[in-house]
Amino acid sequence: MSIEFKFPDLGEGIAEGEIKKWLVKEGDLIEADQSLAEVETDKAVVEIPSPTAGKVLELRYSEGEMVLVGEVLAVIGEEGEAASKKPPEEKKVEPEKALPEEKTSVSVVGELPEAPEDEEEAKEEIVEEHEVAEGIQAMPKVRKMAKEMGVDLSTIKGTGKEGRILEKDVKAAVKTERENEEPGAKEAPEVKPKKVPKFDIYGWVDRVHLRGVRRTTAKRMVESQLRTAPVTSTEMADVTNLVELRQREKASVMETRGVKLTYMPFIIKAVVEALKEHPYLNAMMDEDNQEIILKKYYNIGIAVAAEEGLIVPVIKGADQKSIFELAEEMQRLVEAANNRTIDIADLKGGTFTITNYGVFGGMYGTPIINYPEAAIIGTGSIRDTPLVKDGKVMIRKVMHLSLTFDHRVLDGAEAQRFLNTLVRYLEDPELILMSV
Repeated sequence: MSIEFKFPDLGEGIAEGEIKKWLVKEGDLIEADQSLAEVETDKAVVEIPSPTAGKVLELRYSEGEMVLVGEVLAVIGEEGEAASKKPPEEKKVEPEKALPEEKTSVSVVGELPEAPEDEEEAKEEIVEEHEVAEGIQAMPKVRKMAKEMGVDLSTIKGTGKEGRILEKDVKAAVKTERENEEPGAKEAPEVKPKKVPKFDIYGWVDRVHLRGVRRTTAKRMVESQLRTAPVTSTEMADVTNLVELRQREKASVMETRGVKLTYMPFIIKAVVEALKEHPYLNAMMDEDNQEIILKKYYNIGIAVAAEEGLIVPVIKGADQKSIFELAEEMQRLVEAANNRTIDIADLKGGTFTITNYGVFGGMYGTPIINYPEAAIIGTGSIRDTPLVKDGKVMIRKVMHLSLTFDHRVLDGAEAQRFLNTLVRYLEDPELILMSV
């Protein structure tokens, strides 16, 4: 007897994923817990294991398609059993992929789409933006399909998670409407999805699907700006002594531990010590209960610029780790983030975040708070800078800092005191080492 294996709830608010790669094909015999597919969620790329042994009778989605939690990924049965195919109208197909490949002509500037027959047809190819109807849960492409087919979404009961309206619900509504028409009534012509041109009135354009990490980053950045009162303060630290210390130790650390000693472990330790003295920066706002929650643990998130977008691995219990242990943990997490094998657990539980745009040459920034945390520190590049020290102008190694904090949780005075403490630790690395 066959079973329908549904896309499981992976936790942490994950509602959908993109099929990156099928690891099996229809007709394959598989074992229980064998990986069926690589799915990219808004957190990481994860392998989805089979719940049972058997034969793959049907794969419901193609690579590159999005699947919602609770929707059927695959049908698994016994050897010799045939699949009961899903009706074509219920197959999830993105509007763009349902169209035949458009004819092209080739020139020295590349491939050009065939010109529409008249100006009116060209205008129809432009997809309009659709307003979000209040109280109706449906993805933009579903709203687009409903408008093109003349379907009122408010009359449809969604079958997706939490009542979300799916493409198959819209198609079912159209089918029901046609079946209820009086005999002899003229059948409505099939409405084809409109094509989106590869140009605007100024020239050629490329369209990039907002998916995976990039889409999650976009949502979280907007959420942060809407749900916090962000303010950015800046400061600089004379890290000449820190530079000298790292220069002395990095070769031996690589030789004895096989780990590259960067400035980040020192920055993490300095941040943790400063947070201990200024707990309102290691906090979050509980909006429901109108309380500020001061965290008594120190889980430090490190923003990593991976190829797919910004990922923030979290070093748990950073206050309990030495400089060398932090360096090892950093190396492991960054490598996992870059190759998208990082465990979802390593992306959860942060209390404060550090973003190092200095590695790309930046000096100052205005970091966006990693909501619901209360603050984030940005570290700039270390530069030779003339400073007055003991009445003399000297060239020193200077790091610029940018602290963005939620003004609902703390005021500018406390933010500056935190920066002053952080500078003190960065300028005197012996204090950092003593805290281990």
